[in-house]
Amino acid sequence: MTGDGRDGSGFRVVGEQVAWTSPRFEVASAEVESPEGDRLQRVIVHHPGAVAVVPLHDDRTVTLVRQYRVALDAPLWEIPAGLRDVDGEPTAQTARRELAEEVGLAADRVERLVAFHNSAGFADEVTTIFLATGLAPVPDDRQGPEEQHMVVERIPLDEGLAMIDDGRITDAKTIIGLLLTARRS
Repeated sequence: MTGDGRDGSGFRVVGEQVAWTSPRFEVASAEVESPEGDRLQRVIVHHPGAVAVVPLHDDRTVTLVRQYRVALDAPLWEIPAGLRDVDGEPTAQTARRELAEEVGLAADRVERLVAFHNSAGFADEVTTIFLATGLAPVPDDRQGPEEQHMVVERIPLDEGLAMIDDGRITDAKTIIGLLLTARRS
């Protein structure tokens, strides 16, 4: 740490105004003061955060979903995931809820693997990834048209790693989750 601002210290948000709000996030215009005292305008996306879960079965298979993503106008292979949209719900409980809702699985054990910032250049979103083991089927409760039309598939973990290598899996949370799972198991 140099203390001269070159390490990111010395900046501070001095004001913020919400420009747009949606049910999932809000966009704000922030006024930031630089270490030299200059005033800068920056856009921030405030996001409630998300969870993602790697469902690892006893036979070293994982359950993935192939879900349409409108921003890309394409389906992506992903680990089950969802928003932290229930006030006061512990993160691990959100992971358990999303695992059941999306792919119809309950876990004996849910272990935190990592939390990461998705797009720190403009958003405060944090995604926490969990490893779920001791899996058993439960009724699913898919929310929304994309989830209702997604494909749920169980594949060998090694095949998931090959899908990362050959570009079939491009989703960041899925890449991180599968690589950390492979390193642990």
